[in-house]
Amino acid sequence: MSDTRASGSGGSSVAPRTGKRAARPSTGKVRGPFGLTERTTTWILALVLVVWSGALRLYKLGHVKTLIFDEIYYVRDAYTLLREGNERAWAKEVSKAAFERGDIDSYLPDPQYVVHPPVGKWVIALGEWALGADNPWGWRISVALVGTLGVLMLFLTVRRLLGNTALAFLAAYLLSIDGVHLTHSRTSLLDLILGFFCLLAFYFLLRDRDQFRVALGRIEGAAEGFGHVTGVRWWRIAAGISLGLACGVKWSGLYFVAVFGIMTVLWDWAARRRFGDPRWKLRGFALDAIPAFFAIVGSALVTYVLSWSGWFASKDGYFRNWAAENGHASNPVTEALASLWHYHQEAYSFHVGLDSTHTYAAKPWLWLLQLRPTSFYYESYTYGEAGCEVEKCSAAITNLGNPFIWWFGALALLVTLVVAIVRRSGTAGAILSGIIAGYLPWFLYLDRTIFQFYSVVFEPWLIMAIVFVFALMLGTRTASHTRRRIAIFAIASLVVTMTLASAFWWPLWTAQVIPYDLWRAHMWFDSWI
Repeated sequence: MSDTRASGSGGSSVAPRTGKRAARPSTGKVRGPFGLTERTTTWILALVLVVWSGALRLYKLGHVKTLIFDEIYYVRDAYTLLREGNERAWAKEVSKAAFERGDIDSYLPDPQYVVHPPVGKWVIALGEWALGADNPWGWRISVALVGTLGVLMLFLTVRRLLGNTALAFLAAYLLSIDGVHLTHSRTSLLDLILGFFCLLAFYFLLRDRDQFRVALGRIEGAAEGFGHVTGVRWWRIAAGISLGLACGVKWSGLYFVAVFGIMTVLWDWAARRRFGDPRWKLRGFALDAIPAFFAIVGSALVTYVLSWSGWFASKDGYFRNWAAENGHASNPVTEALASLWHYHQEAYSFHVGLDSTHTYAAKPWLWLLQLRPTSFYYESYTYGEAGCEVEKCSAAITNLGNPFIWWFGALALLVTLVVAIVRRSGTAGAILSGIIAGYLPWFLYLDRTIFQFYSVVFEPWLIMAIVFVFALMLGTRTASHTRRRIAIFAIASLVVTMTLASAFWWPLWTAQVIPYDLWRAHMWFDSWI
């Protein structure tokens, strides 16, 4: 496959020059603005992104002092995980309001049946451990920081994928100002955590790809030299661990295990072929595909099982003693694993049978155009309440993406698909992998109750498609000056429009008290209400 790359400095992705040797990775000595080295410029931009995106996500994070949307489940589950090692049930008389007032220890000694693995709740629990579970900052700080790190990871990922620091910065900036990612970052749900671990795995696989290409590039061309060229591929193992953590948040991480596993093997086969390995198919299967399976799937499986350590260590976790109580016990290890397997069977039955109606349920074909956003929070006020200065006010947190980012992103995905097919672009294919794993599987569950806010998981790849199209607009280094000026003007106009749109929708992403008529003016479609 050919590799479509943006022009410009930055990035250390390595492409072969002549089919046998790889280009040298960046040394960081290239001088950029103000005489700074490329590496220094990169980390300054990374710091700017962290401060900027962190400020957006931490601004008045505790402003809403009630549990938002499904925080009622995950925040309380996280607290009992922290205290007891497994989720505990809550008495019906212990209301949501009681927990919000600080009555956080009135859970029951009985285990709670939950249908999502514990990793995401452990992440939330870290914030409760640091700041306490009796205040909104403790509930939300962990996810806000994960969201901030997600912006940074997108910057590093796009820089490596496209080899262009400016476009990488632009991608991270667009993610930082989008409403889907922003509202998730300010709310303790699981999906943003899932998306972060998937993006982290993608970055690790890019590192592995580049390391493999460099290793092939050192070979002088002897046929017998194309065997094991890298030793243990630690970046692949790191990707497997990240994917195991993703599955430990929600099972939909399994699709990323499958798609990314296939993708990394295809990268190896393509690299062997381009570098002249006469037996690239056979060696690619025996020396790359089989070890990749054990490196990725094996490490993911071990990580996933270890994520249940709190449940294993408990004596009263839900279904913890199922094997012993039903005559399936032979030794402590198989007993525990059999009980865990039964738990998973029951949870799977719950998921596939989830077809109850919900006001904000949305079929997946609506997601890319953001046609049915989820209302995370809504309160009405009258004059004099909560600073309302008119007859009627509203405060809302609506998981609505920036329309211009998502609408252009949908078009960019179509362009990326065409480029992947027509030009056989490996870069375009890599971008589409996140969409294939994070978006397309939901079309298999049209009879289930599903929501548009799941789109945060694959949003980084939507943003990658946007800047990939920007790279196509700019052309290569040999593109005419006129073309580049027109492209830069068009890109700048789009980014300014997207930025102004984010400023317009900011109140609806952060529960600002605004006049009701102004809130209604933001509802461009009835399906947004």
